[in-house]
Amino acid sequence: MSSSPIAAWHQLVTERNVRGLDTLLAEDAVFLSPVVHTPQVGKAVTRAYLAAAFQVFFNPTFRYVRELTGDRDAVLEFEVEMEGIKVNGVDMIKWNDEGRITEFKVMLRPLKAVNLIHQKMAAMLQANQ
Repeated sequence: MSSSPIAAWHQLVTERNVRGLDTLLAEDAVFLSPVVHTPQVGKAVTRAYLAAAFQVFFNPTFRYVRELTGDRDAVLEFEVEMEGIKVNGVDMIKWNDEGRITEFKVMLRPLKAVNLIHQKMAAMLQANQ
């Protein structure tokens, strides 16, 4: 794993390397979805959501456009186009002393994009069960 969890995340995204999530996520990781009302707790469920996101979000138009990084957290703004809809969102990431991600929160806009992502993520999660 890279020395920085954000550098490691960018590498996983660039390589579309879902297996790398196993090393990057903490056992107590929490995933906060823009469409699921309760936090999804644990490494396995967080990995499942992020693995589905790899398939849904990371098409050739996906790109991070801004990054704000602190000592143990970062906000990564992204843009992607899906089915003619321009999606804008942020990944809010926190990590522990070991450099493992403990919290991954996704926020999206506009509403049309949220609805599309909800549909696509639900289908992907269902297919991967």
